[in-house]
Amino acid sequence: MKAPSGQPLVRTSSLGMRFGRTEILRDVDLEVPPGAQMVVMGRSGSGKSTLLLILAGLLTPSSGKVTWPGLATDAGPRRGEIGMVFQAPSLMPELTALENTTLPLRLRGIGLAQSRAACLSALTAIGAADLADALPAQLSGGQQQRVAIARAIAGGHRLVLADEPTGALDRANAHQVALALRAAVAATGGGLVLATHDPALAEMFDRQLTVLDRELIWDRTA
Repeated sequence: MKAPSGQPLVRTSSLGMRFGRTEILRDVDLEVPPGAQMVVMGRSGSGKSTLLLILAGLLTPSSGKVTWPGLATDAGPRRGEIGMVFQAPSLMPELTALENTTLPLRLRGIGLAQSRAACLSALTAIGAADLADALPAQLSGGQQQRVAIARAIAGGHRLVLADEPTGALDRANAHQVALALRAAVAATGGGLVLATHDPALAEMFDRQLTVLDRELIWDRTA
């Protein structure tokens, strides 16, 4: 079942997360409306990755609530509306870059020709079309991450969550890939939340937040 349009894609209320006795996040209130593009800053270990995993529904918070008012109400269809870029590329080693990129679309029942066209377009957008036939073992870490980003943007997801997506890239390529990621999500009218520790990358976003002392603080908003 689809959710009503105009609702926040994801919302947290008094969200908290603990691992054993260690508190990671505390009283996080956040809404990501359609079309929003947000960056979350914070030092390593501050809780940025944990927050994205909770927003994706891959981790259950210790306290508070996370809901997805603007996405499908059923968990299965909702997973297909959320694209995730992890810090590690997580590519299937036996599949080419193009096959890795098309796999999520094929699993959603999208035809081969349509999947290939969408994924070749995504690879081209991030300057990786020449990698389409390469296996992950033939690619550098930065090239593998480009493929993982293409996989996320090719699906036309309503919500894209990117965890340090440019960490393995140099400054010029990081800028190019971040622009392509932003443009691809904007074209769908979806929302983007990107976690980074790179201040230069954060400056590309009008909405900036920082995880500081386990709490989420607005630094700047459009």
